Amino acid sequence: MSAPSPPGANRIGVFGGAFDPPHNAHVALAQAALAQFDLDLLYIIPTGQAWHKARALSAPVHRLAMTRLAFQDVPRTRVDDRELQRAGPTFTIDTLQALQAENPQAQLYLLLGADQFAAFKQWHRWQEILDIAIICIADRAQSTLAQTQFDAYPGLNNRFFTLKLPLMAVSATQIRQLMISGAATTGDIAKLVPEPVARYISAHGLYRSH
Repeated sequence: MSAPSPPGANRIGVFGGAFDPPHNAHVALAQAALAQFDLDLLYIIPTGQAWHKARALSAPVHRLAMTRLAFQDVPRTRVDDRELQRAGPTFTIDTLQALQAENPQAQLYLLLGADQFAAFKQWHRWQEILDIAIICIADRAQSTLAQTQFDAYPGLNNRFFTLKLPLMAVSATQIRQLMISGAATTGDIAKLVPEPVARYISAHGLYRSH
């Protein structure tokens, strides 16, 4: 089912994350969203100071460089560093409002993982997010996404759509742990992240010690 868009409006997707590091499932999600929601453009936005993450993120310069490498061959994507430039905690609502002001005729589509959606009501000014953006939730095979989660938003079902993805056994946490433990070679990591990202991780010695 295709998400609605006002007549004549551009469809602009927004995909934020730590991207520490960006991996193959991130790229697959972006490609699926572009195809399934017929997006004209997808902003890839590395988060700045994430209010909800307890651990310290890798340096912004590295996460931005890896994100650019990961998505360099994906058409209709644009890596945007505005959240890395922002002082203080990063809130999605601020980014969405800025993008809407820059693209007043566009319909925004915010991409979320099923785990993020489960905690969506804890997000800063989440009601305003729903006013601005249609929420596209990545529903991987065997995920825990259930109708009961949508029931928590009575009258707002038209603001949520599912994004179908294949099951991909890869996560940024897994990659960092493999690197920290020394259990993975650059070749091993290259099976989990785009090859240019694997080379960057190796060249800069990322995740070897924290």
